[in-house]
Amino acid sequence: MTNKEVIALLEEIALLLELSGESGFKSRAYTSVARQIEGLETSVEQLVEENRLREIKGVGDALEQKITEFVTTGALGYHEKLKAKFPRTLFDLFKIPGLGPKRIKQVYDAFDIDSLDALEEACKDGRLKELKGFGPKMLEKLTKGITFAREHTGQHQFDKAYLEARRLVNILSEEPSIIRIDVAGSLRRCKEIVKDVDIIASSDDPQAIMKRFVEDEYVSDIVGHGDTKSSVVLQSGIGADLRVVSDEQFPYALAHFTGSKEHNVAMRQRAKERGLKLNEYGLFDEDDNNTACATEEEIHEALGLPFIPPELREDRGEFKLEETPVLLEQDDIQGVIHCHSTYSDGQNTMLEMAQAAQESGYTYLTITDHSQSAAYAGGLRPDRVAKQQAEIEKLNKKLKGFRLISGIESDIKGDGSLDYDKDVLKSFEVIVASVHSNLDMAQDEATKRVVTAVENPYTRILGHPTGRLLLTRKGYDLDYEKVFDACAANGVAIEINANCKRLDLDWRHVRQARDKGIKLCISPDAHATGAIDYIRYGVGIARKGWLTKEDVLNCLSADDFLDWCAR
Repeated sequence: MTNKEVIALLEEIALLLELSGESGFKSRAYTSVARQIEGLETSVEQLVEENRLREIKGVGDALEQKITEFVTTGALGYHEKLKAKFPRTLFDLFKIPGLGPKRIKQVYDAFDIDSLDALEEACKDGRLKELKGFGPKMLEKLTKGITFAREHTGQHQFDKAYLEARRLVNILSEEPSIIRIDVAGSLRRCKEIVKDVDIIASSDDPQAIMKRFVEDEYVSDIVGHGDTKSSVVLQSGIGADLRVVSDEQFPYALAHFTGSKEHNVAMRQRAKERGLKLNEYGLFDEDDNNTACATEEEIHEALGLPFIPPELREDRGEFKLEETPVLLEQDDIQGVIHCHSTYSDGQNTMLEMAQAAQESGYTYLTITDHSQSAAYAGGLRPDRVAKQQAEIEKLNKKLKGFRLISGIESDIKGDGSLDYDKDVLKSFEVIVASVHSNLDMAQDEATKRVVTAVENPYTRILGHPTGRLLLTRKGYDLDYEKVFDACAANGVAIEINANCKRLDLDWRHVRQARDKGIKLCISPDAHATGAIDYIRYGVGIARKGWLTKEDVLNCLSADDFLDWCAR
């Protein structure tokens, strides 16, 4: 039982309680514990085994019993009873941006609306106008939201699919007959959202591998079970496919099922131009003789190409490469930028955050708690800023071989100005400027707002530039050309927010920003020690955006980073 599964359970219970009309206090008790678990470095399963669940802030008798039941049995009776009150299709409504539990309960109680189809029909026939808060603007927003939800049906955040894939690969690797095994598909290409998990393996006993796969304890449904391919649906709702081939076929199968579709079309055309035929089984000449390639690198070489890293296989210029680019690696990252502490809405103290970062091999960490406008997140008023900076100074005298850096995540106000007056702004070593409010501005207004913030002399990094929440919120509309030009002109870096709910800046724009000479930084936006590890997901997006370590701000040492910030 993983921590992610426990978190998902608690979050769903919170939603069900809100739909049931229970008090907000009751549902918040579950979400609060879920947030605490996000920051744990220990597994909940271990805490249950050692009778230490009470160490999690907010866990009392009731939650201890429920979590223990779920971890030890794989199910929770209380959760099943809550779910039984509502049709499963009702949960599709949560995919609509801006439609929360209260409004969902409102339409469900009034008209038994329990699916996207039912809600769409109610928008069209005018019934919703009878309800408070459902005016013309809301109905227009709902109609767009339904389209957005349908477009993202069956899609999943990268980290959820990644963790399922790694778990399956680890389990299947225990089979003695496995020769080679790897993740393929959009996961291997580091797409920000994925539809399913693809695994390719080579073995001299495919049936044993298939049996292990379909009998995995987290499989909820077997879609297909064959000699060389099996498909299942996991309890998380994510589909997974396994293909087992001979070891001679492995590199061809891995390349083919990694994709993308557009990249594969170009690869096959390149083979055709050389009198060859490329597919998932091999690279054949006119007489059907296979070119013996033991690796993907050898396939590329046979086609006169440098090796193309999986992240770049989107047919977006990779065939013009003359040599394999030295893309960013996880070990290139020296420091952690954009983290929160208990001074605002973080779960851990600054010292705990620093120690966790140092244990992970980093040499510095920037504390960028929320600014005063973000009162909902415990934003710091000037007196708290001064207190925090004094504490950072004391901690830096105690920390050995590590540095805490004083920063702030300043809200970008509606007019583009930052929080605080100049005297407070200049006291920070780095300022990350981010939009957190008024997300529905028209493009011209939103762009002017961000450009104004970028032009502020105290802004050093533009945080989560579009404000998107994957599968939930599209994000505000920007003229990227103008924003990037402003960043380039003012020496402002752009964040790749590595939280898999954001992965913002989008990889498609990362390369565009890089080509304008803009530095990017990979930030976990960590609100707990465990979230520092999100950096790994940001590295994937950076690689997909063609970045090398020279392009990434936190590949600099602490001194060089501070020098850059002080320019």
